[in-house]
Amino acid sequence: MVEAIANCTGLPHDAISIKATTTETLGFVGREEGAVAYASVLIQKS
Repeated sequence: MVEAIANCTGLPHDAISIKATTTETLGFVGREEGAVAYASVLIQKS
């Protein structure tokens, strides 16, 4: 995923961070009734 994002954005690999976690049985996702994805992006003018 890092490589794909780096290729699309032209950023170096070390400028991209990907994290994963679980819901620990909380909500509909934790009960395996659905799925969810979140994306956070920080953009800074240089």
